[in-house]
Order: sequence, then C-alpha cells, then structure tokens
Amino acid sequence: MLVPIAVAFTVGLLGYAYQALKPPPPKICGSPGGPPVTSPRVKLSDGRHLAYRETGVSKEVAKHKIIIIHGFDSSKDLHLPISQELIEEFKIYFLFFDRPGYGESDPNPSRSVKSEAYDVQELADKLQIGPKFYVIGISMGAYPVYGCLKYITDRLSGAALLVPFVHYWWPCLPASLSTESLKRLPLQDQMTFRVAHYTPWLFYWWMTQKWFPSLSIMSGNMAIFCPQDMEILAKLSESPRDGQESKSPQQGVYESLHRDIMTGYAKWEFDPMDLSNPFPDNEGSVHIWQGGEDRIIPSRVNRYISEKLPWIQYHEVPEAGHLLIFESKHWETILSALLHR
Repeated sequence: MLVPIAVAFTVGLLGYAYQALKPPPPKICGSPGGPPVTSPRVKLSDGRHLAYRETGVSKEVAKHKIIIIHGFDSSKDLHLPISQELIEEFKIYFLFFDRPGYGESDPNPSRSVKSEAYDVQELADKLQIGPKFYVIGISMGAYPVYGCLKYITDRLSGAALLVPFVHYWWPCLPASLSTESLKRLPLQDQMTFRVAHYTPWLFYWWMTQKWFPSLSIMSGNMAIFCPQDMEILAKLSESPRDGQESKSPQQGVYESLHRDIMTGYAKWEFDPMDLSNPFPDNEGSVHIWQGGEDRIIPSRVNRYISEKLPWIQYHEVPEAGHLLIFESKHWETILSALLHR
C-alpha cells in the first residue's frame, strides 16, 4: 500500500517541479490569442519581426542617424526629453526599436549579446539608414552596445552607454571589485543575478516564487532609487504618457524581462577588455555616462572599465541617479559629445 502512495507522491512532486520550472509559452503579437500588431515592423533573415519607431528629422536629410536601444522593462515608445530645437539644429534621425520579446518584437529564445548586435545591424539595413550610424544603449540596453563594439564595429559612427549595465562576472574585473560592488546591492538583487548567471534554468521559478523577494525594481523596493531619482519619478507620474511603456512585457514576462536578465548575465563570448578602439583615427568616439548617486548600477565598475579602456570617455554626473536620461538638461551635453558638436 505504501509503495503506490510513495510513487504517486513522487510523480506529483516531479509534476509540480516541472510546472514550476517551465515558463509559459509567449503570446506572440499577431498570433491567435496574442496582442495585435499596431506598429511598423521589419522581418529579419531568421523570420523574426522587430517593431520600430522613427522620430527626428527624416533620414534623407539627417546628418546624424542614431539607434536608441532601450533598457529593462521598456520599449521603442520610450520618451526621451530631447528638445525639437536640438534635434533640428543637429539634424538627427532617431530609430527606436523593441528588443526581442519586448513590445511588438518577436521573442528570440537564442538571444545573446551577439544576436542583439546583429539585430541592430539588420534593422539598419532593412530600413536603409546608411552604412554608418550611432548607437545609444540605456541601462540594460548597454550590453547590446558592447556587442556592437565587438561584432559590427565597421558600422558605427560612435556609441554611448548611458547608466550602463555591468556584469559582475566579467573576467576582467578584479575579484575584490566585483564582489564588493555586488554586495552593495540589495540582497534580493544579488540573489537574482546569481541565479541568472549560475542556474538560468531556475530563473523562471525564482522570479515567480513567493517565498523570497526577487528583483527590487519589480517588487516595489524604492530604496534602490536615490533622492534625485525619486524626484524624477514624482514628475513622471504627474505627466503620464499614453501608456505605451506598459506594453513592453505584453507577450509574457519570461521572453521579455526574464530573458533580458539571463542574456545579460550569461557567460559572454568575449570580455570587454578584448575590445579594440573602434576609432583609432578619432573619427568617432565611445562614451559612458554614469550617475554619481546611482544605486542600481555601481559607478566604480564603469569607472574601472573606462580606466582600462582609455578610448572610452567616462562622464560622471554628480548628484544624478539612474534616471538621469529623463532630465532634458543632460541631453545637449550627451549628444554634443557623441556627435562631436
């Protein structure tokens, strides 16, 4: 009698574990039961679609073409407070797009730092924006910029990494620096990034279980924001836009938010120290912009990267936090440096 009960219990336990570890399938835009396609999209060579948004001056008259790579839980509908006067003065064409799994872009189960770089290149070619362009990566959107600096260097006019993502397991980082920087984060974030790096097959379970808090930014832990960030959040809440940002995980959190973290913290095919100066003749430039009071991204790591790669120009904004991109006063400086104005 006990044997059948034990077998049934074991089978039930295994079934529960399987369901807990297995993420649900994504609700792909345009598929039966999925969200509608409302934005222009291009079809990539592997059959996936990328949704995009064009702003600024037309690409036919633009002097500078910039591809914006959004961050975590964001989308192509990200609003950046760049004045129309500045856009027209510099003659800038902006191309925003939903990264794989976000918004209306198809998921990519094989997503990697390399694949995201080639997505940028293929998007640029499909839209015929020209042989050269700039890339700006914001927060988590910085790891695709590192991919661009590695894999499509010949296509770049310049690059900027704004409040950029850091990987605590980059081989180039001294153990003391990576360990101390990671320990400065809330414990729940330390655990989340460790699970993503060491046991990605457990990541869906970790992000959905109720016993322990997971990622601060998703669990409402406001302690990760400095006072300046809190002021910006208050201003943003007073003037909400059209709700487009809420569409970023509409195809499912696993293929958007979860896979973004897993991709960023996976083992990369290269180390940042392997990168060569893409502009040895100073025909372009690479920049890191870091908030001095950023509690989400440790400034010490980005400062170290720029010290070891002196061709990366490091800019630390005193008293600014992780949300400095939402202050219009910074954009003229950022764009002037990138575009050599």
